[in-house]
Amino acid sequence: MSDSISSVRMAVVAAETPKAQFARQRLADRYGSVPLDQATVIVALGGDGFMLECLHRFIDHPAPIFGMNRGTVGFLLNEYDEANLPERISRAVPVSLAPLRMEARTAGGEVLRALAINEVSLLRETRQAARLRISIDERVRLDELVCDGVLVCTPAGSTAYNLSAHGPILPMGANVLALTPISAFRPRRWRGAILPHASRVGIEVLEAEKRPVSAVADYTEVRDVIRVSVREDAEARLRMLFDREHHLEERILKEQFEA
Repeated sequence: MSDSISSVRMAVVAAETPKAQFARQRLADRYGSVPLDQATVIVALGGDGFMLECLHRFIDHPAPIFGMNRGTVGFLLNEYDEANLPERISRAVPVSLAPLRMEARTAGGEVLRALAINEVSLLRETRQAARLRISIDERVRLDELVCDGVLVCTPAGSTAYNLSAHGPILPMGANVLALTPISAFRPRRWRGAILPHASRVGIEVLEAEKRPVSAVADYTEVRDVIRVSVREDAEARLRMLFDREHHLEERILKEQFEA
């Protein structure tokens, strides 16, 4: 056994679903599962939602996360296979992600902060469309956007909500972010923008009392916001591992040719 394989110490974590818990027990019985503080890799079993939870939960942990799909879509996960798991992990391709940092100010004067691995989205709360003013690096670029909402996404998140909102798919390593409107009414022809990854996006809610808006960073929601700023947090690096034949960059590229 090679040194790289023998040095793999797995901490196996799983979603609460029976399918994921059964897989966790199978892997623990076969390979063992060490405490988190002894792990060189965290094996996460579940769906994309659970993988996002793990990335948030273990953001300060030195071990990378090797996810295996025990959920539905599994875009952020490897295929589930119990065989030769230490060997797979030792050969896996590392991917480093920089999340987005959201700072949201509410109508009540609170300031709340959260990280987003996929996207930060602003969404109308009522039947009336939102009215938003968008600034990039403190310069107003769109004086008024009338819409259901708008989102800022990372390359890793560009195939999620962003793609459903007809935003662009961003290659990994492109050092850009996507700014995508959600059902824009005015300006009707505006389809969004691709921004340098170091951009600071400011979104001001116009007529906030009449047209309330919420802000969502992955699964953290802030209601009744009046202003939101979004930027890449280059210091908060997230480390994931993917099988070489199905690594994240290949999946994002493949997604652009799906029918």
